[in-house]
Amino acid sequence: MSDSADPLVISFGEMLIDFVPDTSGVSLAESNAFIKAPGGAPANVACAVAKLGGNAAFIGKVGDDEFGKMLVDILRKNKVNTDGICFDTEARTALAFVTLRKDGEREFMFYRNPSADMLLAESELNMGLIKKAKVFHYGSISLISEPCRSAHLAAMKVARESGALLSYDPNVRLPLWPSKEAARSGIKSIWFDADFIKVSDDEVKFLTEGDPEKEDVVMSLWHDKLKLLLVTDGEKGCRYFTKNFKGRVNGFSVKAIDTTGAGDSFVGALLTSVARDASIFENEQKLREALTFSNACGAICTTAKGAIPALPTVTEASNFISNSKPS
Repeated sequence: MSDSADPLVISFGEMLIDFVPDTSGVSLAESNAFIKAPGGAPANVACAVAKLGGNAAFIGKVGDDEFGKMLVDILRKNKVNTDGICFDTEARTALAFVTLRKDGEREFMFYRNPSADMLLAESELNMGLIKKAKVFHYGSISLISEPCRSAHLAAMKVARESGALLSYDPNVRLPLWPSKEAARSGIKSIWFDADFIKVSDDEVKFLTEGDPEKEDVVMSLWHDKLKLLLVTDGEKGCRYFTKNFKGRVNGFSVKAIDTTGAGDSFVGALLTSVARDASIFENEQKLREALTFSNACGAICTTAKGAIPALPTVTEASNFISNSKPS
């Protein structure tokens, strides 16, 4: 594990196997072979934090199967604390088939019926670990079904009561929800609990049914407990909104091969900065520096296939920034 003096960032939620076609730009049906890559947004974020030298833990559930053991092994190799992971003997580790279209964007097909991550129960939570979190990070997929939803809400409550900052990246995956309406209301059901929220421009469009370029549309997602609302705009960078200031930080232009995990790399970089210095929300210069670094981590992640293998180290990100011109 990293230096225990470093504040703990906990990611909660799903960890799964992504199967990615070995040829880019083909549909799942046309693909002849698949490369298996570890995935699941919260697990990617945990690895991103650890790879940047932060102190990361992951809480979730996998199947007591070869894939589940492989995933936990990958977390350990990436120096992520795995004390909060349970194994389910009945259900399998979730699988996702992810297709990279010619433009590098993705299509998903999921195998979860139910998968082990959906069956994490409140009684299985490692509360001792959760109480140590400086930042507690989660998505929305763990809200879709019980018992995982109740476990998610209980973990958030304990984290908040123990003084953690709550970080929410909804990571909208429509195929997993019963309907668009269910997704919208499920995602918004915990909206007002977060200290900071990161959404993509596409997610702003989905959640508000408005134009994500318009500030009043974005600000309809603001609430008074928020310290930071972030909108990622792909390679254009990101927009930030706090109580006292707002702005845009330019991204970096790269040749994208696979956008899987780019948002998670961005979030992991930001959470590493936040855990070390929470004054970042009041200091615009510090925030802009952290977001430039996060944008760089997101951009680097798109230049290789698979999420976790593509996550950068601090040295790689710093070198990339000094050799790049923001787009």
